[in-house]
Amino acid sequence: MKAETVKSFLAERALLANGWHSDVLITVDGQGYIAGIAANTRLHSDRCVRLKGTLLPGITNLHSHVHQRAMAGLAEKSTGSVDNKDSFWSWRSVMYHHLEKIGAEDMHSIASQLYLEMLKFGYTGVAEFQYLHHDPDGNRYENPAEISLQCLQAANEVGIAYTALPVLYQYGGFGSIKAAASQKRFINTADEFLIIAQSLAKAVDGNPDASFGIAPHSLRAVDESSLRNVLRQCEDVKVIHIHIAEQLKEVEDCLSWSKQRPVEWLLNHFDVNEKWCLIHATHMSDEEVRRLANCTAVAGLCPTTEANLGDGIFRAHDYFSLGGRWGIGSDSHISVSPVEELRWLEYAQRLVRHQRNVLNTTNMPSTGKYLYQQACSGGAQATGRLTGKIQVGYRADFVVIDHDHPRLFGRSDDDLIDSWIFSGNDNPVTDVYIGGVRLIADRMHHNEDQINAGFQSVVNKLAG
Repeated sequence: MKAETVKSFLAERALLANGWHSDVLITVDGQGYIAGIAANTRLHSDRCVRLKGTLLPGITNLHSHVHQRAMAGLAEKSTGSVDNKDSFWSWRSVMYHHLEKIGAEDMHSIASQLYLEMLKFGYTGVAEFQYLHHDPDGNRYENPAEISLQCLQAANEVGIAYTALPVLYQYGGFGSIKAAASQKRFINTADEFLIIAQSLAKAVDGNPDASFGIAPHSLRAVDESSLRNVLRQCEDVKVIHIHIAEQLKEVEDCLSWSKQRPVEWLLNHFDVNEKWCLIHATHMSDEEVRRLANCTAVAGLCPTTEANLGDGIFRAHDYFSLGGRWGIGSDSHISVSPVEELRWLEYAQRLVRHQRNVLNTTNMPSTGKYLYQQACSGGAQATGRLTGKIQVGYRADFVVIDHDHPRLFGRSDDDLIDSWIFSGNDNPVTDVYIGGVRLIADRMHHNEDQINAGFQSVVNKLAG
């Protein structure tokens, strides 16, 4: 089986930008953009690809760390810390140790496996927040962007849409504390970072299924002057991502350093606008929630990772009620299912508020549909791509859901999305298209066996 390009599709049922429709004819131009949509039509050619199932817009995974896919599940034993409380910081030590053996070519194999899994579960795009810049000994590669380019190559080969986010990482803590030896693979000066950024910007130029942004790692890992310098020299960049307020210790350290909380400090010192994506933003005051919701930035939420690390619960109900923009990411890849991210997002709010169906609106009472469409919109904004809607002018990125699947049988429209997200764990995604090209066909990728074998080889190497 090979990936195939088609010009038109006929969907039995589809969620378009203006709602649900039947017998939807979608035409796609030679560049992979939706050129026309006709609903309730009987005028079609026998050459149309008939999509058996329900068609949904593709959803973007806005936060990924490729290397962590290879260690998923390996940090679930107590580290035996003095206070007997494992945390993000003890998990981070395990992750740093895991990095000691991963080379650039290993990253290609890990990324290929991860991006394949994302496609199969319905993600059509990924934003790769990449802070591995040097070899395991901390030496620079001949091409400083080598590891990011390996991930880009893997994305191109697998077929998922890709946003390159090279990371500026300078220090080990607030106040320009020197980085630890375990962070030697991450560290660059602003000038060294700009070389990497320029290389990646050139690599994605002209590719409609790729985009480029920059990612200051966190307030604890960069200094203000360097960040201002980088932003000035990258003023045309589409998106800017940053980790922020993920853990309580981070908030406490930021207060000690600046007398301000992390989100507060960022909003006070930089023009945080629609280009920005604040990853996690878990711990915010009422004022921070209000200001972030009003500034048009995207909150990048990673519920399965935030739960796995014990970070805390994002104030979703408060933030959403103020019209805050948001999207989802799989971060450490404990899960690569958008369904699980959205389910955890809603369920955490139910546990906190002791009620059901928290995250929806009067105009959109379907919790599943509301979550899915908002995540599609936020993911598109956070990657600077025209995706997340089945609409003329947008990328032909969409997924087909088997509405005859046992737990979806008899469901349609909003009920189908609600049932997909909130009942069961088996995967009803049958086909996935990127730019009009079918990458997943009948639940399989044309290069799946080879990708799996490459990943197994790397895992065996790392375990040795």
